[in-house]
Amino acid sequence: MACFVTAASTSRRRVLASGLAATAAATAVPALTKGAVAPPQPWGATPSKRQLAWHARGQYAFVHFSINTFTDKEWGYGDEDPALFDPTDFSPEQIVAAAKAAGMTGIILTAKHHDGFCLWPTHLTERCIRNTPYKQGKGDVVGEMAAATRRAGLAFGLYLSPWDRHHPEYGRPAYVDYFRKQIVELCTRYGELFEFWFDGANGGDGYYGGARETRKIDAPAYYDWPKTVALVHQYQPMACTFDPLGADLRWVGNEDGVAGDPCWPTMPNHLYVQSEGNSGVRGGALWWPAETDVSIRPGWFYHADEDAKVKTPAQLLELYDTSVGRGTNLNLNLPPDRRGRLADGDVAVLRAFGAAQAATYARDLAQGAIANASDTRGPAFAAARVLDGRRDSYWSSGDAVTTPSLTLDLPPGRRFDVIRLREYLPLGARVTRFAIDVEIDGAWRTLAEHEAIGPQRIIRLPQPITARRVRLRILAAPVCPAISEVALFLQVQPAAVVPVRAHDATTLSSAGWRIVTASGPGAEALLDDDAATRWTVPAPTPGRPASVTIDMGAVAALAGISVTPSRTIAKGVAPPRDYRCETSLDGARWELAAAGELSNIAYALATQRIAFGTTRPARWLRLSFTETAVPADKLALAGIGAFLKR
Repeated sequence: MACFVTAASTSRRRVLASGLAATAAATAVPALTKGAVAPPQPWGATPSKRQLAWHARGQYAFVHFSINTFTDKEWGYGDEDPALFDPTDFSPEQIVAAAKAAGMTGIILTAKHHDGFCLWPTHLTERCIRNTPYKQGKGDVVGEMAAATRRAGLAFGLYLSPWDRHHPEYGRPAYVDYFRKQIVELCTRYGELFEFWFDGANGGDGYYGGARETRKIDAPAYYDWPKTVALVHQYQPMACTFDPLGADLRWVGNEDGVAGDPCWPTMPNHLYVQSEGNSGVRGGALWWPAETDVSIRPGWFYHADEDAKVKTPAQLLELYDTSVGRGTNLNLNLPPDRRGRLADGDVAVLRAFGAAQAATYARDLAQGAIANASDTRGPAFAAARVLDGRRDSYWSSGDAVTTPSLTLDLPPGRRFDVIRLREYLPLGARVTRFAIDVEIDGAWRTLAEHEAIGPQRIIRLPQPITARRVRLRILAAPVCPAISEVALFLQVQPAAVVPVRAHDATTLSSAGWRIVTASGPGAEALLDDDAATRWTVPAPTPGRPASVTIDMGAVAALAGISVTPSRTIAKGVAPPRDYRCETSLDGARWELAAAGELSNIAYALATQRIAFGTTRPARWLRLSFTETAVPADKLALAGIGAFLKR
């Protein structure tokens, strides 16, 4: 997956968003009876009907499964033989069941990645599942996954890469026509979709029908995003589109599962800026909420050498807090292996995480409390509305009272460590800043102070407490609040999962390897098999590449190498953009093994596996890097590895 975002400016976005939002807000306001107090007026940007439905989903699964699964790549070049796609035991039911056990509410499937291979039997191209061994060309992975998803009661969505490194007309008008025909096929063949995902990776080197060249585009102008997004909505009016300006959803700005704190659901009406995308912009003209995407493994597609690197249930819990807990939706990637199933270790993690979360949120410990507020708009907006379990009711104060407080008198013995707040979204993101206080043994103390409540704000305490009262104080707001929920929970810890041992016999162990020379100190970090450590050197300049030479200690029949970027976020530090790999038998005479671009390494931060053209005997490796992937003062890498023929 790739997510460096390009976007289109559009006046249609403003018209469409304001019209749908006005409709949603209008339908959400109950009819007034004689003498009743009017509800607050919406403030700022508000969500459309489909955005409101999307906010309620919370978390769902991404499924990256394609020809890359069989080539061990993250980005295919576009010249792969479709016959390589040959799952031996494809089970959409197993994938969906694991996602459902984890508490996911839907599935988004990669119908076509950047290499152009289509998982449905389209007649728009021969590069599709019709020309694979799977079910003798009679299969339809998109259709089979859609059916299994709906049988499980989950929602279904699709990913369609705008970039196509195979199509000969990419970069020219004819490809846009082809791309839109693909959209229509997917939007009309597979029932209702809750999301349609457009990747931000667009343009670069590729096969392009045999041209094997680099093609650059002006994505906003080339795709005409307003027209393309409107095409999706023509056939799928409730499908939220991701992610250019003009779409319903935005990228959160990283692929680590971490939203900004705060993460406002509003953005300015201009081209996407990554720093703004992570935190949103308070009072932005558009309701353009963030989706937080991350993989359960380091990579987006399945790689056997990552079987021991699956995130733990505890790590998924942390990701939940930094995504759902900050008002975004979590899109958790679950990559099937070459069988077409999730690995057993992944399934065990998902079940443990899902069971713990289901038990945690099964009981709202605020139920039975007595709610009081410093100010109430009227009976229809009473403080008790925050306890009724409904998202369409809320507590609100009078128009002139913008910083009221609400107190819950709890039944004795209520012990909790999770606090969840929600605003009534049809009226906009109204609260700027708030605090949570508790009364324990007759004394009040402040537990937390944050900006933004929005769709959802989860506050996790360092340890459980038993309080007599809990108080929400609105510290700053341009208008009166509209709070639909104040809930309390006690986190149930996930059951322990036995770690999976690495068992990929084709991956060489780096034990016994040594650094011979390097252009900067600390290169030993490249060999410790620890993604948390890194080799950091000044950024390369023309004629002065960053380089490292490794003695593997013995001759091996190498089929390729791996390059792992650092996932530690640091200002002014970036991975390399390109590489040059040479091999040697004696450390004196060198041969070029491979050279090229490290695709999307700055954003996906996933291991890059580089296959040599032919297997070659080697003992020494020499790698050099001439540029950083994005402008930076320093270059950093976490690891270098090698593998045998797979």
